[in-house]
Amino acid sequence: MKEPPPREAEAFLVCGLGSLGQNCVAVLKEFGVLVNAIDVVDIQQWDFPQLPTLIDEFFVGDCCQIAVLEQAQLERHRAILLVTSDERVNIEAAFAVRSLNAKIRIIVRSAQDNLNDLLTNRLGNFIAFEATQLPAPSFALAALAGETRGFFTLEDRLLRVVRITIEAQHAWCERRLLHTLNTNTRRLLSHTPRGQQSSLSFHGWQPDTKVESGDSIVYIEAAEPYRSAQSRPVRTAQQLWQALSTRLTQPAIEQALLQVWRQGTQTQRVAIVSSIVMLSLFICSSILYKLQYPQIGLQDTLNVSLVLLLGGYDNLFGQLEMPFPVPWWLHVFSILLTVSGTLFIGILYAILTERVVVARFQFTRRQPIPKDDHVVLVGLGRVGQRIATLLHDLKQPFVGVHETTPDPALPAHIPLVVDALKSALGKVNLAAARSVLAVTDDEVVNLEVALRAQAINPTATLVIRTFKPSFQQNIAKLLPTARVLGAYALAAEAFAAAAFGENILSVFRLNNQTLLVTEYRVEPTDTLVGLLLAEVAYGYGIVPILHQRAADQPARLMPSDDIRLHVGDRMVVIAPIEGLKRIEGGVLAPRSHIVQIQKALSQDSAFDGATAIARVSGCDISTARALMAALPAPLPFPLYLHQAKRLVSELSKAQVAARLLSSNG
Repeated sequence: MKEPPPREAEAFLVCGLGSLGQNCVAVLKEFGVLVNAIDVVDIQQWDFPQLPTLIDEFFVGDCCQIAVLEQAQLERHRAILLVTSDERVNIEAAFAVRSLNAKIRIIVRSAQDNLNDLLTNRLGNFIAFEATQLPAPSFALAALAGETRGFFTLEDRLLRVVRITIEAQHAWCERRLLHTLNTNTRRLLSHTPRGQQSSLSFHGWQPDTKVESGDSIVYIEAAEPYRSAQSRPVRTAQQLWQALSTRLTQPAIEQALLQVWRQGTQTQRVAIVSSIVMLSLFICSSILYKLQYPQIGLQDTLNVSLVLLLGGYDNLFGQLEMPFPVPWWLHVFSILLTVSGTLFIGILYAILTERVVVARFQFTRRQPIPKDDHVVLVGLGRVGQRIATLLHDLKQPFVGVHETTPDPALPAHIPLVVDALKSALGKVNLAAARSVLAVTDDEVVNLEVALRAQAINPTATLVIRTFKPSFQQNIAKLLPTARVLGAYALAAEAFAAAAFGENILSVFRLNNQTLLVTEYRVEPTDTLVGLLLAEVAYGYGIVPILHQRAADQPARLMPSDDIRLHVGDRMVVIAPIEGLKRIEGGVLAPRSHIVQIQKALSQDSAFDGATAIARVSGCDISTARALMAALPAPLPFPLYLHQAKRLVSELSKAQVAARLLSSNG
């Protein structure tokens, strides 16, 4: 096991001590590291009264200035968090930091996605987050108050975190043991028996417990993979021709035309008939002029027909004396062709005008305000717009409320009320609403909205966005049933975790705890090297949900506990901030269970039993075979509970008798 690095190597620098910066300092200090800070002014008012005592060194100055960074001794810091409220300052400071230190990890607060991607390639060891958008899924899910508590996309698969209460008619009730709920597409996260207080304790459940009515179960599941264009079968030219030829037969063409005619609107039918007539006249005109004047070329013939068709009669026959003889019947036909073409052009313009008007109407038209069981979203800034997108994706009816005209980029299909908040709340069917989200940039306004909403609809779920911790605590006391979420507190945990070199893929709340979906790349000095996924999961209190041996190998969702991590492996886990802290420090929970192996029914059983011991426990195969040769005997080292019970089960399948002992027994 790798020892935690010395304290001198664990310094982190936070630039910008606004609300986000102060929350980042507080979270970083929970890791037990040195935290220094830079701000352009000497802070007089702190969101956290104890924060000045947590900062090891504080520097006043502009973090974009080389002199200020040198004064802070940038070279002794492992990572720098550039989290001022000015994105331009953060980006400028990132370049200054990289010019002084080629290796330091840079975490930037920025919403410029395209620029962030370019900077990642340019600067290296760089990651950017938008602090206002990270918590958006947590707000959206808090408003739903349904089974889904988190969702994100991984390897083109939608993963959902679901919490359900088992009812008597549920398929699992009285029929399944908890450990059997784990499959290759699902992992059990927590189990709370009926009548007990809910808590999020990964692996705190007993594997052999039967699922009963009233139990609360939280699990993560993977949906079916998206079918991309790359996954479609590639056809050869011969196959494409065969497929095309089967569709070009006379019955197939007649059937297709008949279907188009029946399903088309009246306008579309007029357009089709007009197009057929004009095409016929064009062909007839070309043939007649070619027969009458064989000396002119085909291109000139087609050009004459096209000119007449587009109303160009005067270009050919507008002179007093014709330069060439034209029979009277061809002259009359040319007049009819021009008149028909003018009518056709008029029809075409009418159809195009109708399309433009309809498209514009659909673009500006808003959906009607839902009548009941909807979400009222107050505040359509960047956070509100992100929440609106998520609610739409989740197919949850909602209506947006904003005091001024919101960003034009807001999709036109979103129901919207633009008015003063007091008046707007009377227009959104608040009495029948399911939830009310108050996510404006003013936490006092959010409180006012929540109080008005509670007075009108006491049963509605209230979700309130706050910024200052003290204000959040006061609101939680005033409205104990409301879900009060600190925007910067949620984002700060992602920023702090990213400072240690991990990639934060998603953030969501579950049982009043923030969970981070975190991606690891196993480095030679990591505390993860050589561990089984079982040891990672039960030792650090996290849930591995993806493992990939190498970039050219397929990734495995819900991987087996028996996989051993090697340098270069990729792993994605769900973890609270405490779990990430334990990984960073290499602090594994103690193993407390001994497996007593009693006897094997045959030589083949002993061989299979040794293989199972080596695979599940991670010990050397020679150790496992020596143990099987000296039965009865206990496993010479303890295991974690879930690991030990699984070993007993695997040995039973190999016809080896074994039982579980405590570490004292």
